Amino acid sequence: MSRLLHAVVPADKCLPEPAHFTRIERVLNHIHQHLDAPLSVSELAELSCWSRWQLQRVFHNETGLTVAAYVRELKLSQAAAALLDGRERVLDLALRHGYDAEASFSRAFKQQFGCSPLAYRKRGLRIGLRLPIQQIAARSGEGRWLQVRVETRPAFHLMGGSGTIHGLFADAPDFQHRVPAIWQGVQALPGWAALSDRPLLGVSDLSASQGESQGFPYWAGIEQGEGIPALPGAQILAVPSQTYGVIRHQGPIGELPRTLSWFIEHWLPQSGYRGLDGLELEAYPPGYRATAVDACMHYWLPIAPLSSRSG
Repeated sequence: MSRLLHAVVPADKCLPEPAHFTRIERVLNHIHQHLDAPLSVSELAELSCWSRWQLQRVFHNETGLTVAAYVRELKLSQAAAALLDGRERVLDLALRHGYDAEASFSRAFKQQFGCSPLAYRKRGLRIGLRLPIQQIAARSGEGRWLQVRVETRPAFHLMGGSGTIHGLFADAPDFQHRVPAIWQGVQALPGWAALSDRPLLGVSDLSASQGESQGFPYWAGIEQGEGIPALPGAQILAVPSQTYGVIRHQGPIGELPRTLSWFIEHWLPQSGYRGLDGLELEAYPPGYRATAVDACMHYWLPIAPLSSRSG
């Protein structure tokens, strides 16, 4: 990645800017291009032309993270990916990512990933990797920030119902009324009301699709786990283990295609990952309100590192 910012901008270069996103984007670009160097809040504040306190407040309001937490999670995610992609010693990874001792690096690593660096390498799965926040344009003209994370989800069984839908790029799209109809059918199953406090999952099966003009199966239901009884009339789908790019979408579900377009057209080509045909997941919290402006769900798209040609 080319270095667009080679030095901190002097204070006398702090000119009026049209929106605070411009300053935050400047800070994020600098962080992303200098992760191999020490990054202080004071340096970033000078770059943004805000005080330390102003930068911390605006950064947290826009990203949900403190500056230090964001830098730390990116550095540790880089280290976690390096553990899987090479045989570099843990000590060398610690020093390369700004830690002065293996013990302090391992402690921070375990706090983020729930296991030691060596255990993470032995497990061999991309779990909990945080990738750089990027901006996506909104219809209102005001940008918003999205952060993709990489997760390997173990195999599970989905219990619910299914139907065939025609997606956004079909000659005659019908997903806007077919998907709600499939969910209504699942929610009418005997005993479903007792499971209303469970997270919901939608699954689009693109693994054998010959093109959206022919449609593809869509499943709606919940993950079948221990203590969850089988519902009369429910169908069961086996979902294999897969690595995903996970995107958080906030807002009405009708705006989800815009988020997915950003993922496919802008994030994926420069991410170091490639998209895979497979089972795409929609994860909804209990009580999800599809038309609410503050509704939040996550979309899971199958991906693989460019260095891996399997799958």
